[in-house]
Amino acid sequence: MNLNYVKNVWRCNYCGEQGGMLSLYARLNHITNSEANREIREALRIENTAYSSRPVIKVTEGSGDTGPGLSEPVAAPGNGLGHNSGSLAEVPQSPRADIQEIHQTLSLLFGMLTLRTPHRLHLRSDKRGLTDEQIEVLGFKSTPLPFLCRSLTDRLIKQGCTVQGVPGFYMDEDGRWTVKFHRRTSGILIPAVGIDGLIRGAQILLDTPIKNKDDPPDKAGTKYIWLSSSNRNMGVTSGSPVHFIGNPCSRTIYITEGLLKADIAHMLMDRSFVAVAGANNTQQLDPLFGVLAQNGTELIIEAADMDKFNNHMTSRGASRIYLMAKSYGMDCRPLTWNPNYKGIDDWQLALRKKERQAKKKPILCFKESFLWGQCSFESINGCIEVWQTEHKKGISLMEYLGLSSTEYEAYIQSGAGELKTLLKSQQSCRRFRIYQLDFDGERRTIPFAFKGIDALHKADYTQPPAMEYRLMCEDKLVCPWDSSETEILDRIFSRYSGALPEGYHGRSLAPSDVVELYDREKRSYYYRDKEDFVPVGFSPFFAKPMKEIEQSLPKGIDGT
Repeated sequence: MNLNYVKNVWRCNYCGEQGGMLSLYARLNHITNSEANREIREALRIENTAYSSRPVIKVTEGSGDTGPGLSEPVAAPGNGLGHNSGSLAEVPQSPRADIQEIHQTLSLLFGMLTLRTPHRLHLRSDKRGLTDEQIEVLGFKSTPLPFLCRSLTDRLIKQGCTVQGVPGFYMDEDGRWTVKFHRRTSGILIPAVGIDGLIRGAQILLDTPIKNKDDPPDKAGTKYIWLSSSNRNMGVTSGSPVHFIGNPCSRTIYITEGLLKADIAHMLMDRSFVAVAGANNTQQLDPLFGVLAQNGTELIIEAADMDKFNNHMTSRGASRIYLMAKSYGMDCRPLTWNPNYKGIDDWQLALRKKERQAKKKPILCFKESFLWGQCSFESINGCIEVWQTEHKKGISLMEYLGLSSTEYEAYIQSGAGELKTLLKSQQSCRRFRIYQLDFDGERRTIPFAFKGIDALHKADYTQPPAMEYRLMCEDKLVCPWDSSETEILDRIFSRYSGALPEGYHGRSLAPSDVVELYDREKRSYYYRDKEDFVPVGFSPFFAKPMKEIEQSLPKGIDGT
């Protein structure tokens, strides 16, 4: 390994891994870059403010989706920033307690805590979708108030628990053991459980994400941190334990990123899940895969977020899962789903929400359904039968069918033929094409894949690069003659973003896709943004032609 103390970078000449001091610390301690950032800052007694009058080392290393980079000045060794400045080794650390001791201490700690109402409501919201019973099974708690830390630790010690060497516990300035909870890191405590059912550590879903001083306004900040005391006297690092939920002897195991995500997906899908804290943090999967192979697991389903198609670090982490599974004789396949949803939990919650909405969805009247090509004219007879058998007082047949007085009078006086002619005159046919980014079975990333127009521009494109796209669909849409292009695009999105039409071999319409509306006079192109369509330039000549059978995402289990 080559270490450059001037540039603060490193490179392994054997495997090719490289980075800055932040990533090296993170890799050695099996934590994310954002956790490394926080631990280094706290060990050096540095708040999120710049020390412009003191000597600093400026580090601008990025960290992908694992958390914010250490983008603020970090004090150089020997700058006088407190007695712990300089080497992290100056902070005495405890040897890590054994697994049984960590489990006992953290289990009793969780038992002393409660779940506050705002946190329970968040977990029960549409964003998380858990029930009270599921919340209890998963063991979520709220972080305690800081002034309770000493008393909680004293109670644990009196009950015979070991606190030295347990992540989160340390010895304070008065020589008393306590646990590290602060107001600025308050949130929901999530236990990290091993395949043996023992608690290895805990994550905190922060009430207020932590942001660095120089972070751009649109950056969300760090949402999750580990309960760790590595930067405190006699403390210990949390590491980054792998989380398991489900049946340890399952033939099929799903791998995803994030403890809470795995818990929610398990409850929604009744499948066994393994979660890593950070898409590229896969080192500790290796011993677990050895246990799973011995338990009879045959198939690993890689269910990393859709970021794996636009983020190199996430993609590389997913690739490691394949190689690791293969080394233990297990098959590995990707799970792909509707790319409008980033994570597997988001997708499953959306499916459940759509099922509920479908039951409450108002039925279109006959005229609107016919004008949009959703039914034949002959279905008017069925509509009349329904009106006759389920007639509600005060609703006339004309209102029920959605007809104007002129149309209804023509139907009564001249029959169905006349009405059909009138309605046909109000119909139009719009032709369209759908272009989608072509991954063609390769594990590669495109920086704006499944992202909005801002990501396209950030990647230095003024318009979607047609050479990265493939024509996936050429079809037509029957619609009212006076429909706006916005209404037509919304209809196309609705048709191609849920249950996909038979014969269509593309993905669900999602951000980064391009839709072309055309007729004999003109062609218009629209980029799918996060919530709507944006007019763009596009050069279809450079796009790849449509295949008869095309799977635009890498072949795997189709979750669309």
